[in-house]
Amino acid sequence: MSAFKILIPHFKRYRKDVIAALIAIIVSAFATLYQPRLLENIQRAIMADQKESVIHDGIMLIILGIIAIVAGIFNVYYAARIAQGITSDLREETYAKIQSFSFGNIEKFSAGSLTTRLINDMNQIMNMIMQLFMQLLRMPILIVGSFIFCIVIIPRFWWATVVMVVLIIGFGTYVLKKMGSLFAKFQKTMDKISGQAQETLQGVRVVKSFNQEGQEIKKFNQTSDRLNDYNIVIGYWFSAVMPAFQLIAYLVITLVVFLIGQGIVQHPTDVAIVSPFVNYILTLLWTIMIAGMTMMQFARGNISLGRIKEILETEPDVKFVKNGSVAPLKGSVEFDHVSFTYPDGDDETLKDISFNVKPGEMVGIVGATGSGKSTLAQLIARLYDPTKGEIKIGGQNIKNVTETALRKTISFVLQRAILFSGTIASNLRQGKNNAKQHELQRAANMAQASEFIERYNDSFDHEVEERSANFSGGQKQRLSIARGLIAKAPILILDDSTSALDAESEKKVQQALEHELPDTTTFIIAEKLVSVVNADKILVLDDGKLVAQGTHEELLKTSPIYQEIFKTQKGKKGGK
Repeated sequence: MSAFKILIPHFKRYRKDVIAALIAIIVSAFATLYQPRLLENIQRAIMADQKESVIHDGIMLIILGIIAIVAGIFNVYYAARIAQGITSDLREETYAKIQSFSFGNIEKFSAGSLTTRLINDMNQIMNMIMQLFMQLLRMPILIVGSFIFCIVIIPRFWWATVVMVVLIIGFGTYVLKKMGSLFAKFQKTMDKISGQAQETLQGVRVVKSFNQEGQEIKKFNQTSDRLNDYNIVIGYWFSAVMPAFQLIAYLVITLVVFLIGQGIVQHPTDVAIVSPFVNYILTLLWTIMIAGMTMMQFARGNISLGRIKEILETEPDVKFVKNGSVAPLKGSVEFDHVSFTYPDGDDETLKDISFNVKPGEMVGIVGATGSGKSTLAQLIARLYDPTKGEIKIGGQNIKNVTETALRKTISFVLQRAILFSGTIASNLRQGKNNAKQHELQRAANMAQASEFIERYNDSFDHEVEERSANFSGGQKQRLSIARGLIAKAPILILDDSTSALDAESEKKVQQALEHELPDTTTFIIAEKLVSVVNADKILVLDDGKLVAQGTHEELLKTSPIYQEIFKTQKGKKGGK
């Protein structure tokens, strides 16, 4: 139950609701426990022909029933407030923690697993908290109280009650152990099926293009069948628990009633205690059964709580200094013998990279696929930290710079254009929260996005649907570039961000960058050399190494790899 400690600070926030729920539980439990005793008194009064006692205890029985009902209603109300409130707070805390994760942290958990934890696991935790305040805290009072009353009512048959409790608890403990391992496997399979569904739906175009629907259905069905198998086994155990508990209790009741019948001549007043004894036995039975089911729910919730705890206790791979300037840095960039290996990788992706870039320079980064171009750009933005070496921006080691200052300094346009549900304006303002209309227009003009934005009647208020399904690849890429340009950051990184644009639009974007952002240090990662021929400096990467750097003309004379890329692309162009 070590994972439970992450809930303690949240319980403190709902202290008044917790106290109210506990009071309601105690009142309801004691009202329930005392009712059979009143019933015993009524039966004894009937046998003694004491009408006043019958009426008095009858009224008290009704009052206790009403108290139990009212206390139960209040208990459910406050339990729901606590469960909903804590789960909501915990979900927000977990989501905020995920936002602090580096790329490496996200890849470790996977997006599908994090989604499952935020939704499915949180629902399990909410149910667990509800059960805690509706049942689990009530159970000990009812179990202990019923057990004591069973023995007090008929002391000579104390052993029957003990045997029943031992048998039920023994069987229940065995089932709980089995269920705990099953719930853990169930949640892992739930993660996998969520990840598969998310991956397939996001890549549905690829699946359909290569006619892989059948293969994806087969993979999904295999995981779904495994999940179903776990569910069925869990269902089997659930279905076995209640009949087994009932059988044990009814056998004990039958035995005790039989023994009372055998000795009724010696103990004639035992007639009055049969009914309350059966009541207490059944109360004990149902309480243990509900406690068992609650504990199963608790076991499931505890596993989910452990998965949330894992997120909350994970430290981001990239840690920023807390105190320091939040002002943007100057646009110079220096790599000093930088090497990098991905967290789960064995080989270095970047090897001993060193270069200097002055403020306002345009830098092209070229190389074969897998040479480390995008990785290098991600290190500049400190999405990862280098394994070796040092990176400086504005003359400062980026490990000594606050996150706010670094994010103000660098604007990153990713290779994959991702837009969020909302409007065009809300997406562009992700680059600058308080951007004015003229700033939106300027960025859109530079990114060559104005031509299609102006065709909409609602212009920048035009809706962006889920996964930006109402925009083409080129439109999404232009909006993504506009979002990166709007902040006028000292450093702009374009990670192959014009690949979906036609040649004319790409040329206009580059011209806009040269004329509109002369003081901005620009890194352009490109597969096509035509995108970087005008750069002040071109970095040539090969197998993670910086094999050459210089201008286009210089590299054509000095770099065999650059010459080969140039000849290959020139040949393709000539062949078209």
